[in-house]
Amino acid sequence: MEWAKHAPEVYKAMLQLEKAAKKGVDPVVYELVKIRASQLNHCAFCLDMHTKDALAAGESVERIVQLSAWEESRHFYTERELAAIELTEAVTVLTDGFVPDAVYEKAAAHFDEAELAQLIASITTINAWNRFGVTTRMTPGHYKPTGHQH
Repeated sequence: MEWAKHAPEVYKAMLQLEKAAKKGVDPVVYELVKIRASQLNHCAFCLDMHTKDALAAGESVERIVQLSAWEESRHFYTERELAAIELTEAVTVLTDGFVPDAVYEKAAAHFDEAELAQLIASITTINAWNRFGVTTRMTPGHYKPTGHQH
């Protein structure tokens, strides 16, 4: 289903939410968050999009590949990136329980409150995009980085 065609106001609202959410978020952290949530949610369309955007922005193939095993590959990422990745995982798998205090506190130690609010918004929006993509079976492979991200 082409959900955006059938729910254009929702799609436009999502684009606006995404634009607002990413303000002030480090572009490297932003893409790592988008990729990790999409891995967890098995959203092939968003993985296609965000890995291509990350590569186009200069991210290494190695760091993208290792992201699915970040706990064993911590040395590829900064402590700040790890805090964002860990928070992404906790928010994405929210049905497993609450976001642990230690995870939140670690993120709060690396991001000021405004940055943390924007980071949480970015994690929330990719989870919403993933749910649209997975549920409507959006097909990966055709996305070309243009500087405009969903």
